[in-house]
Order: sequence, then C-alpha cells, then structure tokens
Amino acid sequence: MKVLVTAGPTREPLDPVRFISNRSSGKMGYAVAAAALRAGHQVCLVSGPVSIEPPRGAKIVRVGTADEMLAAVKKNLRGCDVLVMAAAVADWRPKRIAARKLKKSAGPPRIEWVATPDILQTIAPMKKKTQVFCGFAAETDRIASEARRKLRAKHLDVIAANDVSKKDRGFETDRNALTVFCADGRSMRMALAAKSKCAGWLLAILEEISAQKKK
Repeated sequence: MKVLVTAGPTREPLDPVRFISNRSSGKMGYAVAAAALRAGHQVCLVSGPVSIEPPRGAKIVRVGTADEMLAAVKKNLRGCDVLVMAAAVADWRPKRIAARKLKKSAGPPRIEWVATPDILQTIAPMKKKTQVFCGFAAETDRIASEARRKLRAKHLDVIAANDVSKKDRGFETDRNALTVFCADGRSMRMALAAKSKCAGWLLAILEEISAQKKK
C-alpha cells in the first residue's frame, strides 16, 4: 500500500520568536510510519517540528503550521491507500502575527484568535471510495463519546482514541494505550504497550479495512 502519515505538532507563530503549539513529540506517528515500512508499504511522512529521527525509507515532508500541513496532505493524498492523521494540529492561531517581538514591558498582549483548518474535514470531499482515513483523538475526558463524534464528523473509517491525562502514556512518552472505533460499529482496545507495538496493531486493522474496500 501507499501510506500517508502525519505526525508531530504544528506551530502557529505569535511574533518572530514565539509560537503556539502542543506537547506532541511525534513518536506515535513516527511509529506508525515505521510499522508501515516494516510491512513493506510505501510511506510518505508529513512531519511537524520534532526532535526524533525519521524512519529510514520514508519520504519526509517537513512542515510548520497547520496551513502548511494541510497543503502537504493535499499534495500527497492522490494515489495513497491509507491516510493516518496522527499529528496534533493546533486548533487556533493568532489572527495577526506581530512583525516585531512583543515586549514584556508592554504587558500581556491582547490576542485575537482564529481557527486553523480542520485538515480531515477539509479533505473529506477528496476521499476516494477505496481509501482508508484514520484519525486520532487525544482526549482527557469523555474519550469514547468524543472519539465517536469525531469519527462521524470527519467522515473517517477509523479513529484511534487515547487518554492523554495520564503521565505513563501519550504525549512525550514511548508508550500508549489505544481504543479504536470503526465506521462499521466495531471497537477494539490495545492495552498499554510500546508505541511501536500499538502502531503495528493499528496498521493491521487498517490493512484489513483497505483490503475489504478493494474487493
């Protein structure tokens, strides 16, 4: 298969030295990309700013902002069999970026926020019947209900939900625990394990769904 993976955070600039971002290390998305490569698939990895080495053999597209990630996904979506949207895209950005550094002496700045593009909802009309779209839901509460809502709202085949309120998993760690919800009503759980193991488990689900769609 041709697998397109997004990973890591995005950064939305506030001024020339500051930005809005999140705690995503990119480890989960990079683990998915590595698992796909081990399985013999072609991989394009669209990565936000991270400090880990990309898996050897993947095509790497480096981006910074949500707009840049959206453009990269659009450019590489055609011809892919599976999209795994593991990136933690910033939800908001400042409406105006200060041309000069905001001075502490001037006091707290007043910032007007605007929403960044929802990448999965934006590309939903581009989706082909044989393509499999997988999203991630990083939540701190109401995990199952939020994941199911996003599954429907973003027209996904699969969503992998994880609890990021616990210190032993999720952001900036090497381990995760996933609950996968599928558009056909199925749900499956992966207990706390190395992200590489979680990635291989998730990939097997996506391979199965892709094969079914192509029959």
